[in-house]
Amino acid sequence: MTSDEVLGVLEGVSDLYVARGKKIVHVDLNAARPADEDLVSLLCSRFGKLRAPTMRSGDRLLVGYNAEMFATLLSREG
Repeated sequence: MTSDEVLGVLEGVSDLYVARGKKIVHVDLNAARPADEDLVSLLCSRFGKLRAPTMRSGDRLLVGYNAEMFATLLSREG
């Protein structure tokens, strides 16, 4: 995917959650959207490919794996 295609996955997304090891980065795209290059660095691996897993749940996009993030954000209450 090109950087434009990677940014395309954000269409209709208001909250971006990125797992970085044990840390979870939350970006509210409606309140303060970062620069495109910053978003690409969050979404892509060091090899330039979209990080896996990438899941969309409603208007939230979850990128990378963190069991706590998935349990919290994909639960009925999250």
